[in-house]
Amino acid sequence: MEPVAAVVTALWAMLPAYVPNNAAVLAGGGRPIDGGRTWGGSRLLGDGKTWRGTAAGTLAGVALALVLNVVARETGSVFGVALPRFTLLAAIGLALGAMCGDIAASFLKRRTGRERGAPFPGLDQLDFVVGALCLAAVLDFGWISDVFSLPVLAVVLVVTPLLHVLANIGAYLLGVKDEPW
Repeated sequence: MEPVAAVVTALWAMLPAYVPNNAAVLAGGGRPIDGGRTWGGSRLLGDGKTWRGTAAGTLAGVALALVLNVVARETGSVFGVALPRFTLLAAIGLALGAMCGDIAASFLKRRTGRERGAPFPGLDQLDFVVGALCLAAVLDFGWISDVFSLPVLAVVLVVTPLLHVLANIGAYLLGVKDEPW
């Protein structure tokens, strides 16, 4: 696969996983998933992981995948790349998996004594990628294996941390996040 095709395919295929956590922040609030429960003296997840945010993030990711399906052919022709269309199961896996990956990271942060918003390099940038790809693979392994070749996966693993840092700095500057990481 040519480098441009790998980059375009990687970014396209990950969009339904990139959007959910941002949508969750915008729609968040409400009842925490952990219900305020603690383990070992600290919250299981914290107030930042809510049912409303998780549902909104998942719905936003799935809706985006469905919209991308409509414009895939035209967008692909602009870049000279045959862009993948999302199956419903792949879209759900990417979006919900991204949310689950972030929730799992929050759990790990609490277990290692980190407070909400505290940095955890590596985990912060790739938790949602691991969750998205794993759940999408469980729900639609054929789609994942067709789309995520080694070059595409390599692009995801290199570009995602950079995009994550830039998005967080932007959200911080806009006042949406309390910290720039």
